[in-house]
Amino acid sequence: MQVNSATRIPHMQADTTGSNYHRPVWERTLDYSISVLTLLLLLPLILAVIILVKIVSPGPAIFKQRRIGLNGKVFMIYKLRTMHLNVCTKDHEHHFLNLIHSNRPMVKMDATGDARLITFGRFLRTSGIDELPQLINVLKGQMSIVGPRPCVLSECEAFTGGAKLRFNALPGLTGLWQVSGKNDLTFDQMIDCDIQYTLRKNLAMYLGIVIKTPSVLLKQTWRARRNSPVESMPTPQSLSQSQFAEKVAS
Repeated sequence: MQVNSATRIPHMQADTTGSNYHRPVWERTLDYSISVLTLLLLLPLILAVIILVKIVSPGPAIFKQRRIGLNGKVFMIYKLRTMHLNVCTKDHEHHFLNLIHSNRPMVKMDATGDARLITFGRFLRTSGIDELPQLINVLKGQMSIVGPRPCVLSECEAFTGGAKLRFNALPGLTGLWQVSGKNDLTFDQMIDCDIQYTLRKNLAMYLGIVIKTPSVLLKQTWRARRNSPVESMPTPQSLSQSQFAEKVAS
């Protein structure tokens, strides 16, 4: 697949660029306000983690990666590095495709052990601390605080048909998927969450997701610390479509 980082994913143009995206004033105002306030409050933590990463793993502490954003446009995302340098991504790509085709919960490789992670890398990922530099992406207008997670280029082929509607909204740091079960949900359920937010986005929905996110991150971190087995997670069979819809709507 040929990708031009300065433009858009070619095969997605017909499905996304006609969205005529309009960013509400309330969204823009809250995005900037929350980003600036969070950066000011958590700057000492970010600096401490940068130093920690430099100590445990040689190389840059900030990881940059091309992601797909609004209308299929490619942008550079920022993260605190949680993996060793120059690691192979093929295993992750195969893992992602297997989850899609098997209709199993979107469990990360971290849950079963990932040798690519540096010391403390799993904690940084489960707690969401590694995502804090993306507040810069929000300030640059490339992301919102709330929205679908921006996928990597190797995953874009999985988003076909109506699933491409998720690209009609700015990608977010958190979103409906994250507060509705995240890795307990299947790929199709993740897409349902993304599309619901894209089509129904409003101030109350935005604020509700922002308010729920800290407690969700705490529970996620605690569960990872306790090494909860993957088998205990709800499966598509144990979570009926009506139960899922009710959970998402709440």
